[in-house]
Amino acid sequence: MSVKEMAVRQSIEVPTSPEDAFRLWTTGINEWWKRGSHYWNDGKRAVGLRFEPGVGGRFIEVHDATSGEGLEIGRIRVWEPGRRLVYSWREAGWAAEERTEVEVLFEPVSSAQARVTVTHSGWETVKDPERNRRLREGYGYGLGELLGWYRDASTQTRPAQ
Repeated sequence: MSVKEMAVRQSIEVPTSPEDAFRLWTTGINEWWKRGSHYWNDGKRAVGLRFEPGVGGRFIEVHDATSGEGLEIGRIRVWEPGRRLVYSWREAGWAAEERTEVEVLFEPVSSAQARVTVTHSGWETVKDPERNRRLREGYGYGLGELLGWYRDASTQTRPAQ
């Protein structure tokens, strides 16, 4: 199986501009990434998620509300508000060399609608074939659920930023 075939990819359309969709994905992540779900590294300690804006910024599962510190999930590689976001990804229990990549594209569909496409790649870093397959299947299912929560949050009325 080629690297391209290994990628997990899904798209949705949301009733907002690409700029607002990007903002919801990043600064608004705690509006849609559900607490109490199994999509946390340490659900008992986690108080939220946080992106540090800009290339080199961290994507963090926040464990300390005061300091904003916690588990670094990844680092931002591309930060293009309203267009593209790319960051590395790893779970707490993964080996150091097991690092994948998440790319999120924000494309205009109309003046009031955006297509958000998420591609999770880099699975070749997970060398065990059976574990690799299980992870990709699990992340494929999980991505669908997360995008559903994201779509729901995108329909909520929020103050202008």
